[in-house]
Amino acid sequence: MGETTPRIYVACLAAYNNGYLHGEWIDADQDADQIHEAIAAMLKTSPMADAEEWAIHDYEGFEGIHLPEYAGIETVSQLAAFIAEHGKLGAEVYNHFGSIEEAETALTDQYAGEYASLADFAQELTEQSTTIPESLRHYIDYDRMARDMAISDVLTIEMAHDEVHVFWSR
Repeated sequence: MGETTPRIYVACLAAYNNGYLHGEWIDADQDADQIHEAIAAMLKTSPMADAEEWAIHDYEGFEGIHLPEYAGIETVSQLAAFIAEHGKLGAEVYNHFGSIEEAETALTDQYAGEYASLADFAQELTEQSTTIPESLRHYIDYDRMARDMAISDVLTIEMAHDEVHVFWSR
């Protein structure tokens, strides 16, 4: 996982609209009720009387997932827990699918592993499932096999040079 725990900066809109910056960084990797309590406590200390409205003005530690200013706290809490569990790969899978449920299914049921390249995955899969005569071994084009697999059989997420995560398509 990244260096930063997922957290949000929640600002009091009454203060903001009156020229004051009043808000608080809140750990997002906790229950939604706890986040709501932290927001309520921040609003109570607002320089504006009876402050009620708030917005997320900043966030960090979500590994590239975009949080809208008015994201629901339940969603924020779920995303933070998901990122805390799955890290950057989880965020990349979430960004691909757009839903925590689909990303979780991909990570638990469709994940085939990490490889230096999709061609390495194709080679491993082929060598595990087929006996290849030594005289033909040099004629197999694993790069072409990988391109064919990428069309409909697998999803790949490249995290870094020589770090490709492979998922079976449904």
